[in-house]
Amino acid sequence: MKKLLIVALTLVIGNASYAQKKKDLIKEVAALKSEASTLKKELNQLKKAKEVNLNDSIHKFSYAFGVEIGTSLKSVGVKSINYDVFAVALEETLNGNEKISRQDASSYIQKSVMEIKERESKRLKLDSENFLAENAKREGIKTTESGLQYEILTPADGQKPTADDKVEVHYEGKLIDGTIFDSSIERGESIVFGVSQVIKGWTEALQLMSVGSKYRIYIPQELAYGENGAGGQIPPYAALIFDVELISIK
Repeated sequence: MKKLLIVALTLVIGNASYAQKKKDLIKEVAALKSEASTLKKELNQLKKAKEVNLNDSIHKFSYAFGVEIGTSLKSVGVKSINYDVFAVALEETLNGNEKISRQDASSYIQKSVMEIKERESKRLKLDSENFLAENAKREGIKTTESGLQYEILTPADGQKPTADDKVEVHYEGKLIDGTIFDSSIERGESIVFGVSQVIKGWTEALQLMSVGSKYRIYIPQELAYGENGAGGQIPPYAALIFDVELISIK
């Protein structure tokens, strides 16, 4: 009898424990469903916040302001920012609750931009030097005392220009990554200029060429635009590649 009682109590306790676990499991599932629903709402709100309606004046003004700031950041070499922190700073400033003064912000931005430019300039300079060092090993590449490199694509026996001459040429200019930044060939119109009126690398290369020849010249940054670059297309310390066809001497 005692044994039967113990067995019965064990079954009762076991069933109670199972029922409790079942209740706990149901609560956990309900909690997870609630969290999933909340997360879905938050995601929908984020998605909605990123929708842009340029027919809405506030949307259009906000977007235009973002384009203006983004363009300025790109121009000084900034590729990414923490957009959440930026939004917080913008909202707090508009409400007069900014955490740092405008003067401190301006000083920090100037310091950071200078550091970004210095790092980028060092990288570009090293990339150019490495490219030219490897390029010099290729068959058919000739290197002058100044560091100018060239290869003859189309040989010719015509007259060679002097530094005092004007020449007519067709050309195409590229960065070492293959980006074309200028091309008379694409424009379909040759160009005439003085041999001494261009960058040093061009002046030297043209005097090596004969009328009718075509060269590919590789110009070190010291013989090109150096630490300043040129406009927005040629960055500082950039080695340049040109295909040049000498059409005539004027």
